[in-house]
Amino acid sequence: MPHPTFTTPDLTSFTSLDRLGLTATGQRLSTSRAEILCEVTDPDPWCRRCGQHGVPRDTITLRLAHEPLGWRPTVLVIKHRRYRCAHCRHVWREDLSKAAETRQKISRSGLAWALAGLVCQHLSVARIAEGLGVTWNTANEAVLAEGRRLLINDPARYDGVRVLSVDEHVWRHTASGDKYVTVIVDLTAVREGTGPARWLDMVAGRSKAVFKSWLAERDEQWKRGIEVVAMDGFAGFKTAAAEELPEAVEVLDPFHVVKLGSDALDGTRQRVQREQHGPRGLKNDPLYKARRTLTVGLDLAIEKQKAKLEDLFTEPAYEPVQLVWSVYQRMVDAYRQPKPEVGKWALSTLIDEIGSKVPAGLPELKRLGTTLKRRKNDILAYFDHKGSSNGPTEALNGRLEHLRGIALGFKNLAHYIARSLLETGGFRPRLHPQS
Repeated sequence: MPHPTFTTPDLTSFTSLDRLGLTATGQRLSTSRAEILCEVTDPDPWCRRCGQHGVPRDTITLRLAHEPLGWRPTVLVIKHRRYRCAHCRHVWREDLSKAAETRQKISRSGLAWALAGLVCQHLSVARIAEGLGVTWNTANEAVLAEGRRLLINDPARYDGVRVLSVDEHVWRHTASGDKYVTVIVDLTAVREGTGPARWLDMVAGRSKAVFKSWLAERDEQWKRGIEVVAMDGFAGFKTAAAEELPEAVEVLDPFHVVKLGSDALDGTRQRVQREQHGPRGLKNDPLYKARRTLTVGLDLAIEKQKAKLEDLFTEPAYEPVQLVWSVYQRMVDAYRQPKPEVGKWALSTLIDEIGSKVPAGLPELKRLGTTLKRRKNDILAYFDHKGSSNGPTEALNGRLEHLRGIALGFKNLAHYIARSLLETGGFRPRLHPQS
């Protein structure tokens, strides 16, 4: 008696062969792989030239890697006929375009499984190749090509971008070859609170020309829709954004502003340490031992750290460090204000002070004041455009470093860029709607 919920077992539908225009006719299982014998569901014996009925000539066997069943490599053994027209003598094969691309070694279902595994499950290419039962090169070329066709080359990929972020990233840690790449990220979802940052593109090189060329490739309507561009202190990015996106607001994000203050503090500490303890200090020198404590925000410091700083600043020779430390703490405190208008006023006041009145003997603080004064409008713009920080971009840069580590077999930067974009380009909902 038929069960009201379950249907009769069907290998064709279970393995999704009906979507490929195939019908399963047999199977062979071993400990290393599963093989499914298939035939074309709807034969086409009609001549493509004259429309006459063809005569079967012979049968050809094609083997395609399929999505694995139970993580066991699965191979489709497709028996398809070759016909010859009795009228015009034209020879053709049964159409397998639904099953795979021409000269492809992986079925369309296998490619879909591999692409979802790479984008949604963050599998390495080696793991995908193992699941499909193909070589690393075959899996890499096929999956990246499918990802470019289906996702990366989609014209709608740039739709909805309102907040843009640009940053450089060191992708090659060797003496030869291009060292830097320019990373471009969409922060719209972060500002609106609807999702994470979305990686848009990565271009070889780091210069004004690189970013300007990328922006020039976008259409005018898209560029008019950009409201904010978040960036670091590199002047080339600012100039390119000003020329290509004149209506957008440029924001120097807090991460890099605070880093400027941290660098000034560290430079002052090192200079004073050299003056007091020689060309190179020892590990037990007070300033060297406090190098990490100095960069901790005072509101987050524990009592032990506060006591350590009090003891350090009792030494008169360390007064320059204390002055720059106080400026650094005011910068951090301004960004931590719960009300943006208060933080904006506090940071504006600080920039005016160190941009015009710096005591003698503090060259690091003078350089900091000059830099902050020159980019004052960009720095204060952050408080009017919350969520326009390069923090998510730096997080994606960390993800890129991880991908570079697991993609040791990648041949060139193009493979690296494609893999990174698929991992962090916001394609997960499209390939895995239930995630």
